[in-house]
Amino acid sequence: MTPAIVVVGAALGGLHALQVLLGALPRGFGPPIVVVQHRGKHPDDALSRLLGAHCALAVGEPLDKDPLESGHVYIAPADYHLLVDRGVMSLSTEAPVNYARPSIDVLFESAAESYTTGVVGVVLTGANHDGANGAARIQQRGGRVLVQDPAGAESRPMPLAALAATGVVPTPLERIAEVLVSLC
Repeated sequence: MTPAIVVVGAALGGLHALQVLLGALPRGFGPPIVVVQHRGKHPDDALSRLLGAHCALAVGEPLDKDPLESGHVYIAPADYHLLVDRGVMSLSTEAPVNYARPSIDVLFESAAESYTTGVVGVVLTGANHDGANGAARIQQRGGRVLVQDPAGAESRPMPLAALAATGVVPTPLERIAEVLVSLC
């Protein structure tokens, strides 16, 4: 089954990892990509601009109830959880999860519930375990999970936790885009 959505989580070291991943995706990449990068609470569009400069796809922050569109990368706004529900994104100011808002687990779990086998979750570098439970949920619902090889991650705890929760074989950062393209 061709994935309907790709969800990506990153924390410490995520800017570089996201630039490598998104920069290797071709124009016309099919499913929308929704990204949670742990960041400060103060809104600015610097992250979207930095990623957009390295990506052939449209990059930006969604508003509440914006539709998901192919060929787009959506970055969770600062201090908001980002959830997906069959073609629509929602923003939430619920309490932080794993000390983070936005939380990777919140995004991944909403994608797993809405898209079941049609979701691919990608866990990148980070200094905590956010994303591990969500990655496991994606896997339980029949979706696919890719985890950056901790050996090449700037911060290893997040990919290590995701690997422990899912049992998948780690993927070198430089190969993740290639795998996504082959799946999509």
